[in-house]
Amino acid sequence: MKETDIPPIDPDEIIDFMNIDDTDFRSFTLAQRIRHFEVEGYVVLPDILDPDHIARLKSELEDAPMGVKPYSDYQTVGKRQPQWVSRAVAELIGHPPTIEFLTELMGPDIVFTRGFFQRTLPGSPGISMHTDGQPHGSSIFDYEGSSPRLLRVLYYLDDLLPKRSPFRCIPRSHLSFHAQASPYVRYKSHPEEITLCLEAGSAVVIPSTLFHATHPNTDTSPRELIQFGYRPAWAGPIQPMEEWDPALVAAAPEQAKPFLQSLNTTGGVWGLEHKPEGMTTDAPSINPSRWEE
Repeated sequence: MKETDIPPIDPDEIIDFMNIDDTDFRSFTLAQRIRHFEVEGYVVLPDILDPDHIARLKSELEDAPMGVKPYSDYQTVGKRQPQWVSRAVAELIGHPPTIEFLTELMGPDIVFTRGFFQRTLPGSPGISMHTDGQPHGSSIFDYEGSSPRLLRVLYYLDDLLPKRSPFRCIPRSHLSFHAQASPYVRYKSHPEEITLCLEAGSAVVIPSTLFHATHPNTDTSPRELIQFGYRPAWAGPIQPMEEWDPALVAAAPEQAKPFLQSLNTTGGVWGLEHKPEGMTTDAPSINPSRWEE
């Protein structure tokens, strides 16, 4: 994308501080990645996309039809979910390095819930501090956000510089039971929020209940993002959702198809027994020691 002049941003939209996270995510073991995600509420997967992969994604999304957000003409979003616009994006649904981590985190039966492409132009204000998970559904996320276990994978196609809409979040906010952690509340900023400045090709993984946001784009270049939603198959929404178009699923890349299950896949059971037959005595993924090597 070409550099452009920076339109003026309302001074009230500027967050006048930045606590940049300097964690060395490249040094993390798998156990450390899982712990950081589960406890802090986010983890970075560095170098998950190489430059050639980024170039292909950008090329195939260059002419994607875009709309604008109600709060700014400089915050643009794809009018169609990007996996139905770009073959490369569709393949990214089953990107092996990402799926390897998600399988360790959630188990092997994973449902892809949505795709999202954002091009944040120079002059765009930041996104307010919010969550993507609303237990009763919402006008923004429909019933997808009602899934009891849901996460986002954010692939950054451009460097996240301090001036180019870097990611913000409130660590551990997903753990709070307080009313101030209501997923229907939004904040302009928080004194203990942190900022992630990352290289292009990095991915950030967050649970839907983490409060997160962005800074404005005061750089001269746009910032592009592909965002995917995933959940374990058992964690269905509270109300039925419109299913994927069967023709689009049939034409999808083979590595994406295992994740393009019914959006209403669920393991929900109303009639439960106190002592069902076949109870096991082992579940290592919920071991208190699971964060140890």
